[in-house]
Amino acid sequence: MPRAVAERGDVVPVLAEVFRSHGFDGASLAVITEHTGLGKGSLYNFFPRGKDEMAEAVLDEVDAWFQTAVYRPLRGSEPAAARLERMFDEVETYFRSGRRICLFGAFALGLERDRFAHRVRAYFTDWVDSLAGALADAGHRTQSRPLAEEVVAGIQGALVLARALDDPDSFSRILTRLRRSVEDSAESRA
Repeated sequence: MPRAVAERGDVVPVLAEVFRSHGFDGASLAVITEHTGLGKGSLYNFFPRGKDEMAEAVLDEVDAWFQTAVYRPLRGSEPAAARLERMFDEVETYFRSGRRICLFGAFALGLERDRFAHRVRAYFTDWVDSLAGALADAGHRTQSRPLAEEVVAGIQGALVLARALDDPDSFSRILTRLRRSVEDSAESRA
């Protein structure tokens, strides 16, 4: 059932779910109009450059959420353990415990990869850099970057596995192990 959409900002979350469900290439204009309840004219009024602009708007919204809820707090002034805990909590909530795919991850693997490469690279670089800083503050001085890469890769892999197995609980289990691994290695350095 299409939702009522009054302005561009209202359609972006709907587009995000369309791209999550159908992928960039599978999100045809017919699928987009069906899910948004907007005609082609209205869509092009909101997004004159078409589907590429729609995807950019979705990536902007996802990136803004991660900047606010994950990256800035990781770089914040709270104790490092609290910042790391918050990241894991926010990520689990955002990805709905493995029921929601990562659009940046999906765009990194799809045919649209080259079209959005700079955005995908920036998303993952920001995450790894912010996490590495918090890990360094937690005592992982020389291993902060490799550990950050391992954690982000583990989260992304857990999302893929949860979807592939149709087992969202696997995401939560893996996230718990990643969290424990970060805590245990911090304790061993103390």
